[in-house]
Amino acid sequence: MWNPADHDTQLGVILCAEDQDSLRTDICDELREAGYGVLEATNGDETLRQIHAATPDLILCDINMPGPNGYEVLAEIRRQRPDLADTPFVFLTALSDAREVVEGKRLGADDYLVKPVDFDLLLATVEARLRQVRRMRDKAAREVNELRQAMARLHQKASDRALEGVTRALDLVAPGMLLLTHCGEVLFANRAARALADESNGLRLGETLSATRPGQAQRLRRALNAVMDANNRSDEVECLRLPRQGERRDLLIIACSLNPPPQEPAAVVLISDPEQRSHIPQQVLARLFGLTPTEARIALALAEGRRSEEVAAQMSISPTTVAFHLRNLFQKTDTRRQAELIAVILTGAMAVALEEKAVHQK
Repeated sequence: MWNPADHDTQLGVILCAEDQDSLRTDICDELREAGYGVLEATNGDETLRQIHAATPDLILCDINMPGPNGYEVLAEIRRQRPDLADTPFVFLTALSDAREVVEGKRLGADDYLVKPVDFDLLLATVEARLRQVRRMRDKAAREVNELRQAMARLHQKASDRALEGVTRALDLVAPGMLLLTHCGEVLFANRAARALADESNGLRLGETLSATRPGQAQRLRRALNAVMDANNRSDEVECLRLPRQGERRDLLIIACSLNPPPQEPAAVVLISDPEQRSHIPQQVLARLFGLTPTEARIALALAEGRRSEEVAAQMSISPTTVAFHLRNLFQKTDTRRQAELIAVILTGAMAVALEEKAVHQK
């Protein structure tokens, strides 16, 4: 039996969903012998329960199984777990009909293994898919680290009286931005952050950032503590929505760790008000990240605080289609989770604002 505590010592954790007991046992035995941690499921419902309880590195899933079939399981994962967008999904099937392959690819499957399973091909496929994901994540980690270093340099410049223009430019940025120490003390807050962090929005900004309502205060404190934790690998991103009174939409807060101790600042916090639309044009966002028009629209809607189901209703498309485009957005922005994606989008908006400010000053 795989123990989640052993995750770091494994080559990876594989979820195998297969209703044929003998085949599932053989596949899992092969994977364990190769050094992988294994989770098992015998039907669609159990597969979804496993997905909600754990985060596998790769999913092997039979197409024809009791309960939700493989296609329905994949669609549900894409809808409910966008953070698993880069987790390889490999279908196990006795079918070799090209139409089945097309359907799986349309839904976002990464590969197929045809029964009876060739175990050498199985292990080679698993290894290749996990290696591909590691390369993507390593690249994303390098680029995020470069962003963090740039943010740290930006703070150093903003604290230099000779470069106060940088601070003034940041005051023009639509999202609120704060830089925090490892103790949670506010090093810097732009004008938007000071405006948004008020009692009417359920926030209080003093030496630290806090929420005024008890339940929200606890959630915000947990998120900030997570990104300021000295044991972090400087890759922590937290995203939360704070409900507001009346008919106003939730306030969106994204916190991202910056540097390992003892360097400062430790974290950047972005505060976005969905009621105040970003001024970044859709075409500009598309050029920044190489997005299609539909992807750019979805990205902007997410940055405005809309949930996936709200985006689907707004654009008159299915949640599955939103999940498909969200997967492409993760790939094009080199992000892994929706929180990171929104942070990158807002950072792009900030970059555009700074560029426009520089042009106007010429």
